[in-house]
Amino acid sequence: MKTIDTRGLSCPEPVILTKKALALNESEYEVLADRVTSRDNIIGFAEDAGYKATYVENNGEYKITLKK
Repeated sequence: MKTIDTRGLSCPEPVILTKKALALNESEYEVLADRVTSRDNIIGFAEDAGYKATYVENNGEYKITLKK
């Protein structure tokens, strides 16, 4: 599973990093984010790309799992 760390980045950078990673066409990714907006934008983008997205929140940080 590839991990993408977008913590500390402002939009649109988290989505851009996620888009580049998804171009590798792996079946599962883990994305780390620390902003609600980033979380929502990453999930929306990934779902549009055909991935199922789930996340867990821990102390204001999000671990988003993307699976094909």
